[in-house]
Amino acid sequence: MTDSTVTAPDVTGVASAFAETFGRGADGVWAAPGRVNVIGEHTDYNDGFVLPMALPQSVLVAAGHSREAGLRAVSLQEDGGPVSIAAEAAPGDVTGWAAYVAGVAWSLRTAGYDVGGVDLVVDGDVPAGAGLSSSAALECAVACALNELFGLGIAPADLARLAQRAENDFVGMPCGVMDQMASVSGEEGHLLFLDTRSLLTQQVPFDPADHGRTLLVVDTRAPHRLVDGEYAARRRDCEAAARALGVAALRDLSPELLPGIAARWDGDVRYRRVRHVVTENDRVAEVVRRLRADDLDGIGPLLTASHASLRDDYEVTVPELDTAVEAALSAGALGARMTGGGFGGCVIALVPVERADAVLAGIRRAFAAAGFTEPRAFAATPAAGARRVR
Repeated sequence: MTDSTVTAPDVTGVASAFAETFGRGADGVWAAPGRVNVIGEHTDYNDGFVLPMALPQSVLVAAGHSREAGLRAVSLQEDGGPVSIAAEAAPGDVTGWAAYVAGVAWSLRTAGYDVGGVDLVVDGDVPAGAGLSSSAALECAVACALNELFGLGIAPADLARLAQRAENDFVGMPCGVMDQMASVSGEEGHLLFLDTRSLLTQQVPFDPADHGRTLLVVDTRAPHRLVDGEYAARRRDCEAAARALGVAALRDLSPELLPGIAARWDGDVRYRRVRHVVTENDRVAEVVRRLRADDLDGIGPLLTASHASLRDDYEVTVPELDTAVEAALSAGALGARMTGGGFGGCVIALVPVERADAVLAGIRRAFAAAGFTEPRAFAATPAAGARRVR
């Protein structure tokens, strides 16, 4: 059932690459995981609730002090030698994957932290462009390395905020804080219930295998590019709606208020955006309640309802995502939905273990019939958050 074309990163390998590149040993190696969001999509920048989990797939960063003031960074996933990043690098000065590295150093320095020169080698097996937060994993791995190398003493939640700021203000992607919080705060065997306003977290036990179930992650391989404006447009829609309704964020609206808003904004796209955020927050809370009541199968219809809302009200799905969800449900999934920012990327499906192969086969048949690229898939298990591994 599980397949992959990405080679898992190797701690020894990334440390050896550091030595070969820079002529000395690294001071340490740090890992930060990607994440998959079980439910709570496009709620994080609305101060809402999310329920992600850290994945076993991760980004590794071997790092060491340098006598130079700036950074030198190498990615084993990219061609070419070290990218030199000046200590005074500002937004717009660095592009591509290195912008995420530069952005973290910039975020720390502009927050008043003393970050000196450092060399880094990066490797990872979080699929890029799949909506599994490869960018947040890179940011958090670099942030953890710099935090420890320079003795900054930054707490995990604050480190997540600083990594988010790097992506928002240096890279130019107006994401919420969910991805970074999942990467730094994930725990094995648990989902992370996060209030994105307060950053308060609760660990929710999640062990599908114990119930004869698996959480299948299907990478549709439809390109997932959020910096091109659609994600930012949805955020602007929500912020404008909150202002018009006189609330700080859409999180402050309850489902009971929706009929009145519908009457006021009949036919207005803003109502559909509001309805998604309000009902999605409610679905997150209900999923948590069902998991705590040991009702794993009961979350299936909520996952499917989330997808319908993202498709119809938030309008962030694409044909590959909708096809994968429909095929999974037809083949026996208990629930399925797109995950991540949308416009490509992955779907998740809660599947009886004995139906996993059939569900994946059904999705592949549907993709072949539609002329889509063959999808990839793996079974997701909750993993540990960012940490030093060497």
